[in-house]
Amino acid sequence: MILVSGCLLGINCKYNGGNNDNAVVHKFLEGKEYVVFCPERASGLPAPRLPSEIRGDRVYSKAGDDVTEEFQSGAEKALAFCRAHGVTQAILKARSPSCGVHAVYDGTFSGTVVPGMGVTARLLADNGIALMDEEDLIK
Repeated sequence: MILVSGCLLGINCKYNGGNNDNAVVHKFLEGKEYVVFCPERASGLPAPRLPSEIRGDRVYSKAGDDVTEEFQSGAEKALAFCRAHGVTQAILKARSPSCGVHAVYDGTFSGTVVPGMGVTARLLADNGIALMDEEDLIK
């Protein structure tokens, strides 16, 4: 079973209220079993909302509010969802503070990307779920 970030399948759960609907992800999933999840929405964060980025070991909104607890809650709910659905692999949104697999924004809100993982990605990886992002599908 594959977990897929909701925004990649057209669900309007992105911070700006939109989505990242991705034709490559849709094509990859043809004939495969998958479930859809957004850890940020599962944690109770609204869409739209202020963007958030990881700085150090915390997550901050663009207004400077510490939203680490919400992101951690979403990660824990994602892991529970994965366990309940027998998920062994996940396709997550690149560079997201929740779902970034290879890199995330650096917390300065300047568009600078640094190596690292989002909060949910890290928890899923630490629990044996194989991760990729949508960009891995086009490599």
